[in-house]
Amino acid sequence: MEALPLAGLLVAATLRIAVPYVFAALGGFYSERSGVINIALEGMLLTGAFACVVAAHAAESAGLGGAVAGWLGVGAACVAGGGLGALHALICVRFGANQIVSGLGLNLLAMGATKFLLTLVFGSSANSERIAGIPSWDLPGLASWSVTRVLFCTPLVLLAVLAVVVSQLLFRRTVFGLRLHATGEHPEAALSLGVPVVRLRWTGVVLSGALAALGGAWLALEQHQFTAGMSSGRGFIALAALIFGKWTPRGAALACLLFAAAEAVQIQLQGGALGIPTQFLQMLPYVVTMVALAGVIGRSRPPAALGRPLEPLR
Repeated sequence: MEALPLAGLLVAATLRIAVPYVFAALGGFYSERSGVINIALEGMLLTGAFACVVAAHAAESAGLGGAVAGWLGVGAACVAGGGLGALHALICVRFGANQIVSGLGLNLLAMGATKFLLTLVFGSSANSERIAGIPSWDLPGLASWSVTRVLFCTPLVLLAVLAVVVSQLLFRRTVFGLRLHATGEHPEAALSLGVPVVRLRWTGVVLSGALAALGGAWLALEQHQFTAGMSSGRGFIALAALIFGKWTPRGAALACLLFAAAEAVQIQLQGGALGIPTQFLQMLPYVVTMVALAGVIGRSRPPAALGRPLEPLR
């Protein structure tokens, strides 16, 4: 009898933990399917989280309700993440710079800028003031079930599920998805057929930033504040999930659930009296990530033109 509630709690925790991974992995999907490597997902998560808290706090200070302020924060996160994505596109697509160096630089920029602005806006280099966040919906008959409450009553969880479904349909069933696929596989052939390769790469990278920033907004709203470095490597795990999922939205989402389940188990084990050092338990999600990548990396083929600059095409 006790196994069922525990299993339900683990599934509910997995769903909540997976949300930032899913948004960031979907962001990486749009960028890398267009042919642009994006290791700046970590910085985009941080940027989105900080923009969300600043906008939500300003809205609450102006007297707006918690839900309205929270959604304004989500919108601000998307704008800020899209702006960082546009900067990545400017550096890599317009000027043809090394995409990995650009991503590393943007990560460092996001880490430093958010910490500086945190001190400037909130007077603390560690954390912001608290925000209310977006309340869950209260649907009759679902309040007593943790899994269904998380899945059907939490707006950003539903948005993450919807984003996966829409991205999978876009990728397989629409002209935009097919053109994005062609841009990442063979941009020269796509250009010869009239596909706007440069514009599609810009679109993919900007979408990448906006989606990854949604993951940051979830972190901020879930914790009701911004703390310095709160992304904690999630952007890199999301990138690993994208590789593990073979650069497809559905595969990446399933990989995110796997990594989130490992984190949920690790949190549960820390609360038990097993006598295992905490440091070893905290390694579990990263060990699962490395083992998963080691098992799939040889069979996972990236887009053929991934990382290749567009010098001859501009």
